[in-house]
Amino acid sequence: MNEKQLRLATWNIHMGIGLDGKRNLQRTAQVILQIQPDLIGLQEVDNHIDQNGNDLQTLNNLTGMEVVAGPTMQRTTGDYGNALLTRLPVLKVERYDISVNKKREPRGLLIVHLAWHGERLQVAVTHLGLRAGERRAQVRQLIDCLSAADRAPLILMGDFNEWLFWGRPRRWLQRHFQRIDSPATFPSRWPLFSLDHIFAEPSDRLREKRVVKTGLARQASDHLPLTAVYHRPPGLP
Repeated sequence: MNEKQLRLATWNIHMGIGLDGKRNLQRTAQVILQIQPDLIGLQEVDNHIDQNGNDLQTLNNLTGMEVVAGPTMQRTTGDYGNALLTRLPVLKVERYDISVNKKREPRGLLIVHLAWHGERLQVAVTHLGLRAGERRAQVRQLIDCLSAADRAPLILMGDFNEWLFWGRPRRWLQRHFQRIDSPATFPSRWPLFSLDHIFAEPSDRLREKRVVKTGLARQASDHLPLTAVYHRPPGLP
């Protein structure tokens, strides 16, 4: 692992179901291994649990990365929600319910405290609602939760589901994290919309945002993965 920079990624894996309609976690893991991230936030993680284990354990086995679960709902087959895969040591985990309407899909915010060569990082993973009113309330909750002085240095990643360039959630996030310059990631076959984002505080530590456009990535989900590089500032050992 590079001591001066971290390779980040965020990806809505669509429950491991690809454009061919097949659920294939090995394919999901293959894309992650292609990316070679130090940290990757996942959304729409459908964690099936049975007597042989669960899908998060499978991702751990296939990628070699520690998996931190951020479930938002229980299903008959297991749980469902967000997750963080990391190569850094985990110090602490926080999970918040940011749902705003019991009739809508539950939404959550996963915050994982990590150790990186003497520096403590906080990495947040989320997936916001489909309706504009949901997203407005959820972004306010996010900013309130992540604005505390002891949150920095901070990385926020996820599927924000904000289609409108002029939408209030996007403007509020931009006001807090500075300019949003994420490339389009959805739909995976012909990406037109910038739904997936990686933010950082301080913002100047985040660079080189790119979309993974390999054939395997296009086939594995309806979203493409988004990557970025997070830099250690000059002066830190």
